[in-house]
Amino acid sequence: MSRFAPDPAFLTTSHPVGDLGLCHVRLQDDARYPWLVLIPRLAGLREIEDLDGPDRSRLMEEAILAGQAVRAMGMALSLPVDKLNLGALGNVTAQLHLHVVGRRPGDPAWPGPVWGHSPAPALEGSPLSAALAAARLALGL
Repeated sequence: MSRFAPDPAFLTTSHPVGDLGLCHVRLQDDARYPWLVLIPRLAGLREIEDLDGPDRSRLMEEAILAGQAVRAMGMALSLPVDKLNLGALGNVTAQLHLHVVGRRPGDPAWPGPVWGHSPAPALEGSPLSAALAAARLALGL
């Protein structure tokens, strides 16, 4: 089996946060939402069903931890999280990944999905630094 590497699409749309036991974690480059992406660090995965039972459980535990990190990012960015959305779409990037998105009434896409809503403004400078720091602290990285 080939070695794990994030799909190149992730490298242009997100920032590295670090690695958990199973997943590589990235911060989605969208200033409107606190948003993390979990990518299991196993090559060739496309679907959650491709993970064995223990890794499926680990993915869920890491998603819960990522939800806590997304809430911490929301506080750091003054974008309080009212609802966590989890999504494993893969229609654009087939590599298995799980989105953990912090939502709130009145956000730009509320109550609809964030995908394809409108172009994402970049998360830059001190807000990016604050979001990364909050995520890493909450994730224990």
